[in-house]
Amino acid sequence: MSDIVAERSGNILSIQLNRPAKKNAMTSSMYITMAEFLEDAANDDQVRVALWHAAGDSFCAGNDLEDFMNNPPAAGESPQSRLMHALINFEKPLVTAVQGAAIGGGTTMLAHCDFVYAGDTAKFQLPFVDLALVPEFGSSCLLPLRFGYVRAAELILLGQPFGALQAAQLGLVTNVIPDQELLATATETAQILADKPLGALQACKRLMKEAFREQLEQAVKLENQVFAERVRSDEAKEAFRAFFARRKTA
Repeated sequence: MSDIVAERSGNILSIQLNRPAKKNAMTSSMYITMAEFLEDAANDDQVRVALWHAAGDSFCAGNDLEDFMNNPPAAGESPQSRLMHALINFEKPLVTAVQGAAIGGGTTMLAHCDFVYAGDTAKFQLPFVDLALVPEFGSSCLLPLRFGYVRAAELILLGQPFGALQAAQLGLVTNVIPDQELLATATETAQILADKPLGALQACKRLMKEAFREQLEQAVKLENQVFAERVRSDEAKEAFRAFFARRKTA
């Protein structure tokens, strides 16, 4: 079974992260597969809406650190950057259902979604500094824009977990839904969107995002450069060793 599966029902493309035993932690191949699904959906006239969700009790635990250490991203093109650009350039509505843990990239990717429904037990975290890294997916730009600098600094620099209600108050999450109703609610919104004129939806989305598109693309470019430097640093190597050994950094 693939780690990411997609199925079209009517005009909705459902994309499911399907690695529950690893809390849907992303490998290089998963980044590529997810990007391919979005790129294909963007060019498929039969797809009006993408619905993104996950199997198991967690949405996404961020990077699979073992795979990540074996395949660290380069400053230029990488599997991660391909998905970043696919998300930035996806002009159709993207509806997401988040249950359980959304860690690192599992949180920052959500800033590109149009509707984010979180289960009431969902937990979010941006532990980049603890791994001696920097945030990605344009979040160094998007989170201060959305939350304000002070709140973004709190989440990024401290890296502490926060719950679904706080995520909704900040504006990361559209609404908090009981876990048992989460996917049904996201699916209902996707269907409402699929019944609307697609051209108008795309035009509205482009207009809302155009004001900061150039700033976002510049942020992604700079993040990728700094991230590639940080992941190869002695500080990051020690942080990763400490993570696997379940100890504090030296």
